[in-house]
Amino acid sequence: MSIIEQTSFIRKIHPFENLTKKQLEEFAENLDIIYLQKDEILQKQGSKPENLFFIIKGLIQEKYDDEVLSIYSKNEFFDPISLVENYSKHTFVAAQETICYILPRKIFIKTLHENTSLESFFFQSISQKLNANISNEKDKELANLMLAKVKDAQVHRAVIVPYNTTIFNAVTTIKKEKVPTLLLKDDNEEMYIVTDSDFREKVILNRMDFDDVVGKISNKGLKYVNENDFLFNAQLLMAKHGLKRMVVKNDNNEICGIIDQISLSSFFATHTFSVSNEIDKADTIEELKVAMLSFTKIIKSLNAKGVKVDFISKLINQLNRKIMHKLFKKLSPEALIGKSCLVVMGSEGRGEQILKTDQDNALIIADDCEISDEEILEFTNKYTEVLVDFGFPRCEGNIMVSNPYWCRRQKDFKDLIYEWITKPSGDNFMNLAIFYDAVCATGDRELLIQLKEHLFKIGSTSKTFYMHFAKIIMDFNVPLGFFDGFVFSSKDKEHDNEIDIKKGGIFIIVQSIRTLSLEHKLMRSNTLKRIQDLKEIGEFDEEFASEITEAFNFLLTIKLKSNLEKLDSGQTVDNYINPENLNTMEKDLLKDSFKIVNKLKKKLEHHYKLNYV
Repeated sequence: MSIIEQTSFIRKIHPFENLTKKQLEEFAENLDIIYLQKDEILQKQGSKPENLFFIIKGLIQEKYDDEVLSIYSKNEFFDPISLVENYSKHTFVAAQETICYILPRKIFIKTLHENTSLESFFFQSISQKLNANISNEKDKELANLMLAKVKDAQVHRAVIVPYNTTIFNAVTTIKKEKVPTLLLKDDNEEMYIVTDSDFREKVILNRMDFDDVVGKISNKGLKYVNENDFLFNAQLLMAKHGLKRMVVKNDNNEICGIIDQISLSSFFATHTFSVSNEIDKADTIEELKVAMLSFTKIIKSLNAKGVKVDFISKLINQLNRKIMHKLFKKLSPEALIGKSCLVVMGSEGRGEQILKTDQDNALIIADDCEISDEEILEFTNKYTEVLVDFGFPRCEGNIMVSNPYWCRRQKDFKDLIYEWITKPSGDNFMNLAIFYDAVCATGDRELLIQLKEHLFKIGSTSKTFYMHFAKIIMDFNVPLGFFDGFVFSSKDKEHDNEIDIKKGGIFIIVQSIRTLSLEHKLMRSNTLKRIQDLKEIGEFDEEFASEITEAFNFLLTIKLKSNLEKLDSGQTVDNYINPENLNTMEKDLLKDSFKIVNKLKKKLEHHYKLNYV
């Protein structure tokens, strides 16, 4: 290969993209090629290694005695740790005919000392690598923000009235149309603008007559921007001219809206602020639904900026709660206000839901609430239907407020919890797990707290109970083979060459952490917060807690990335990912994450003796 081909090959392998131009050229100048026959040994256990290997073609096995520990294939390298320690702990054998580049040890060690990025990579823990990857993605994806168009931000509707409209009628129009700004047009077709601050500062302070012409307090010299122009350019124009708002035109040169500084700032700051305000101002269910349509846009924007997935889920969770609170206020009978607690469960309860999934909710009603069963049923059915209309599908397991099983008085819930604990079964364990993740969406939070305290009070202290509660994780295999290759399900032909990342990783972490938290009677619902609490009480050490945290975040990030791509291409959102759609670094980090899941699973197996269940 030529020097250009060699440098291109090396640069594509993480973390060697961090090499300087000079270092990359030095690598290329010192590379040599070796050809290996099947079963040929290229580095023996106990030897002093001489080279770093980059695989061009073929397969290499890493062995300890006769046990295969790992396997390396095209575009992968090995064994940097042996070079650093100047001692090979394992033997490396060609599993088939293989071609490799080899780089002398002295060049690698020299570069390692010169390049801090390279040095830190090879001395990082798995959790540090996972965290560093997210930070790297943040820097890389930030450029996407620069491509946002004006129409991607919140553009207010343009309402145009005659220049001679009275001040009173202008204010009435602003209130009716729910806009902060009016455009005025005079007889010569010239445009003016008047804002809510103009009414405060010019009309009220100057004691103007409300029947006076609104044009007298307006401003001219409007600046225009096309809806397809870059949002960043609009911000620059506003800053240049000292403007707080600009008029937006479409490609037909027609006025189609007004964009202001708040909209711009909100967009660049994740634009959740403006959506939150929309929810607060919404007077009708339809207006709430319109506000909710922005959620996917927010998620895409945050993800493009490299914002960590746990922060995205926290923001979306807060917005969802606002929606549910307002819906409850608008739909519920008066008797339920202050005498009930609407709870969300599952991933929504844990604060880990990002894109909309099916409903998991329940209604706890105070024992002294005076309301008929008919009124409750009418409300809960309507509430469920509205959520369906908002894009939350019905729960296949019927875990919704419209199901009387999940809508009952507090005393009845206490009886139900007692039954879940004293009569262990698959369904009762599932219901207990779902309820343990519950949080208050709106209403009297104390009703839920009292039920959880009741759960802890009567909760079993028997290891056998938690053994059976945890054993479901044994039904799910981590999709990582003995040779570090991905294992695909052969049962589902629709998802050939795909991995169910929820069953193979996310669920195992969630259920494992949930079981340990329940045993320790922790009040937390969020998985990451539970991990921290478990670390504080000594269940995990600092390093393992960090590894689980970063692995969980990485799995959620990969799942979100895959589902956003599916949304863009009109596919159904699900839990499957295709590893071939990941880059080399993402594949490696996914394998590292699955190794951590396996490590956690083994801890639970040992802790609860799950192999004996």
